[in-house]
Order: sequence, then C-alpha cells, then structure tokens
Amino acid sequence: MGQPVASRGRAATPTIGKAMLNKYARAFFTRVLTPFAAFLIRRGVSPDTVTLLGTAGVIAGALVFYPRGEFFWGTVVITLFVFSDLVDGNMARQLGRASRWGAFLDSTLDRVADGAIFGGFALWYAGGGDNNVLCAVSIFCLASGQVVSYTKARGESIGLPVAVNGLVERAERLVISLVAAGFAGLHKFGVPGIQVLLPVALWIVAVGSLVTLIQRVVTVRREAAEADAATAAENASQGSGAAS
Repeated sequence: MGQPVASRGRAATPTIGKAMLNKYARAFFTRVLTPFAAFLIRRGVSPDTVTLLGTAGVIAGALVFYPRGEFFWGTVVITLFVFSDLVDGNMARQLGRASRWGAFLDSTLDRVADGAIFGGFALWYAGGGDNNVLCAVSIFCLASGQVVSYTKARGESIGLPVAVNGLVERAERLVISLVAAGFAGLHKFGVPGIQVLLPVALWIVAVGSLVTLIQRVVTVRREAAEADAATAAENASQGSGAAS
C-alpha cells in the first residue's frame, strides 16, 4: 500500500487509501492515527513493514472472501487495511524519510493488491458465481489495469512526460469496484437485486480501462514523435553549424 508522495518521494500515483478517502477525511484520520504511528515508531516498526502488512490484509480480504461470494465482508477487511496508507505515510513523515526504495515498494505492492482484488472477482465467477463472461471481464480488468500503469511508467522511463491521466485511473478502478462489491454483498443480508451492481461496475471498469489505455498509447505516440522531431532538428542544426 502506498505512502503519500511527500513522505516517500514517489510520483503522484493514487493508492487505495487515497482513492477511498477524500482530503477532509484523510486530514481527520491522519490526526487520529498520528499517535498510533508514533507508537509504532517507538516500537521499532518501519513504514515498510506497515506497507507490507497493509498489502497482506488487502490480499487476504480479496482472496479469502471474494472467491466465496462474501463481498461485503471482503470489502470491510480491505477497507480496514486501507488505513495503512495513512499510517505508513504518517510514520515516514515523522521519521523524515523519502526514499527511492519506498517509492518502488509502494508501486510494486499496489500492483499486487490490484491483482488480488480483481483475481478474487475472477475466482468467484469461475466458481460459485458460474459466469464465464464476468470471469473474463474480471481478468480483463486485472490485466488492463496493470498495462495502463505500465504505459505511463514506461513512457516516463524513456523521457516522455505522458501528459494525460485518462478516463479511469487506478483510483477510479478501485473505488468503483470496491464500493459496488460492498453493496452487492448486502444481497446476503436480504437486500434484493443489489448484487447486479458488481457486474455493472466490472463492465464500467473494463471499458474505462480500455479507453484509458488507448488515451495513454496515443499520447505517448504523439510525444515520442514530437521528441524525435526535436532531436532531429537539433542534430541538423548542429550539423549545419559544424559545416559552416
């Protein structure tokens, strides 16, 4: 799970916690959790340890509950571990740490958490949910989410700004899916018809992820062409200057 940007020195990539808590709620819970974060520091617990435990909680919530169709309780568990996003970031600020390792760990574990959530949906629809189409949609959501993140990271690694966010980023994918799953789980408490929310949400995420992927690919192609043209012009200018 991810720490705030200022704490860990990473790019502005929304984490699950940032997605599910607005800025006012984050400010409130940050104040509430500051003593707990200080307590963990005194006990010698590192921000990375909290990050790892938070991710483990998300994985457990997704892969223990979701494949059994327990969407409400699975979402409750995942939401509880969302607060690790605030605790580890708070700890990093108190310690004055900003590291490339922390940034790498955050991003890597974010991808693992995403895979567990959509993998849990896929396992349900491949088993008790008995819907191959929705199983495939869940797998597409999982894969497309990873590729959407990769396109931006890869574009930036070759020196391009990738100046586009896209229709459905990680924050939107997670909020739409988790909120829908939580409400869909109320079906087991006798709320009729509400289970349809999860399939609708998965289709929205799948289509939105595809659009976002296309947006980013088109942006990288345009920026790459512009960068190559600028390099060619600069080389031509230097060549003509040397010739004269």
